[in-house]
Parts: sequence; C-alpha cells; structure tokens
Amino acid sequence: MSTRPRIAHFGIKYYPSQGGSSRVAELLVQQGREHSDITIYCYKNPMAADYFPGVRVVQMPQFPFGSLGVFLYYTLCCIHLCLFGQYDLIHVHKTDSAFFIPFLRLKARVLATSQEAPYRRDKWGKIGKQYFKFMERWFVYSGATLTAVSKPLTEYYQRRYGRPVHFIPNFVDVDTEYDDTAADKLLEAHGVKGGYVLFSARRIMATKGCHTLLQALQRINYIGTVVIVGQYSHMPEYSKQLKTLAQGLDVVFVGYIASKSVLMSLVKKAKYFIFPSENEGMSLMLLEVASTGTPIIGSDIPENTTVFTEQEMLFFKNRSSEDLAEKFQWVWFHPEEMQEMAALARR
Repeated sequence: MSTRPRIAHFGIKYYPSQGGSSRVAELLVQQGREHSDITIYCYKNPMAADYFPGVRVVQMPQFPFGSLGVFLYYTLCCIHLCLFGQYDLIHVHKTDSAFFIPFLRLKARVLATSQEAPYRRDKWGKIGKQYFKFMERWFVYSGATLTAVSKPLTEYYQRRYGRPVHFIPNFVDVDTEYDDTAADKLLEAHGVKGGYVLFSARRIMATKGCHTLLQALQRINYIGTVVIVGQYSHMPEYSKQLKTLAQGLDVVFVGYIASKSVLMSLVKKAKYFIFPSENEGMSLMLLEVASTGTPIIGSDIPENTTVFTEQEMLFFKNRSSEDLAEKFQWVWFHPEEMQEMAALARR
C-alpha cells in the first residue's frame, strides 16, 4: 500500500489546461506527481487520461448552461469525491467552487486557493458579480486553509475579513518547450514578416487592456506589425471596438492558440510583449513571457509591480494610452536597456 500523500485537485475545468487557473493546477500536478498520488477532476477530454503518466483523472461532462452548467459540473465532482474518494488533502481552486468546501471537509483536509477576485472582470453581469462576492465570503469563512496567489489579493482578504490567508505565488517552469516550426507557419499564414509586437490573453476582454494598446499605437501612428492572440468571439461588442481601433494599423488577430509551445515560440520571437491588463491575480502569462527573455511593457497595477521591479520591466500608467505611447516611443531608442531588463526579469 502506498504511503505517499493522496491529493485531489477540485474546481478545475480544463485538463490539459487552456490557461488561467487550470494552468496553475496543471503545474502543481506536474510537480506533485513525483512525490504524491494525484487525482484531478476535470471536463471530459480525450487527452486527459494519459496527459501525465501516473495521474488519476476523473472526468465529468460539460453542461451547456453557462454558470449553471459549471455549478452542475462542480456538484457532480463533489458527489463523486465524497462517495468514492479517499484523500489526505483536497486542493480547491478558484473561489467560485468554494460552495462545496463544507462537504469536502467531511472527507479530508482542504486547501483552498484564490486566483483572483472575478467580480472585478467586465465579462460578468450584475448577478454574476454578486455571486462571486458571495462566494468570496464563503471562501474566507469556509474553515479551509486559505491561500492566494498575489500579494495584493492576500492583503485585501486579511484587511477586509481579518482572516489568515497565506501568500503562495504562482510559478512557471523556465525550461519552456518551443515549437518554432508551427509558429513560423502560423505567422506566414497571417502574412507576418519580420519583427512584431505581441499581445496575448486567453480571453480578450476590456480589463485585459487591448484597447489601451491600440489607442497608444494610433497616437504615434505606429507602422510596425502587431500580433494579437486570444479568443474574442465571446464579447462581440468589444471585438468590434478593437477592430475599429485597429484601422490604419498593421494589426493581425490570430485568435486563440491552444498549443503552449507554439504560443511561447511567438513570445520568444516578438520584439516586445505588451501587457496592458487593468486587473490580475498573479498572471502566469506574465511569468511565462519573462521566462523567454522577451522585453515587457506592462501596466503598473500592484499585481505586476509586486512581482517585477522597474529594473526588470517597463511600466506605464494603468489605462493611460498617452503614457503607453510615450513608453512605446522610448523603447525604440533604448533596445539595449530593454534587453538588460528582460534578462533581469528572467533571472
């Protein structure tokens, strides 16, 4: 009988990951399987069972009912775990799955992690934001051991609720895999030649700040190529706004890229990576970009400035296209300084 600790990951939908919190869990699974017996609950995916050898995968259906469908999915995972699971620790990811913590605590010790405050995102309506605020309180008073991935978020919880929350930052593997061949084919298919500036997000929504980038480039009549990666079909009005802002610029929208190795190759090949996000937890994208050695221009939100210093990343005033435009002009006359900053950020 194995004496290794038995750990279950609950609250994750996508495995293999599609970014965000599922990517955080995937990294923990990848590292933890060396010394623990790992089980992960996820949506059905033909790649899931054999994605990491030795990891047990429990797959549940994905329901087409929006947030209600996600709640039904969590419910099925909870029922299965309570009836059939034998674990020493259950790691609950995301505050929106915190409702189930009291049931899970009947089975094992629970570690609950907050990746961000979702109600700060513009993708949610009024009811959705109220739900996330309710779940935040449920998370804090759940009785689980609590962690948060960003220092500002940890301090916010402690200040607002007076409860102990442990700051455990995200991490990435610096031994990144690259698929340069596929990346080159993708760029060629979209007519991208030579150097380019890159913006990337899993889902392109207003709080990711892509509009600020395009407004800044319009201010300086930028003539270089800008590649924008990410899914934007779920917010049609914002997509129209971006297409309008892109008129007159050499902007290429390539959509969502599922392959991490292809995306990282695009990052590595870029002259600069622009990260104008208005709200984050602790961005894995930002850490992964730094791991490639590509220079970064990013917003000065606390979630960024507590990770990197001004010697490692060039900051601009959050939501200010004017300041971003000035910083953008500065980098073209100081390429060596930007490379030095990128090297420090990677280290």
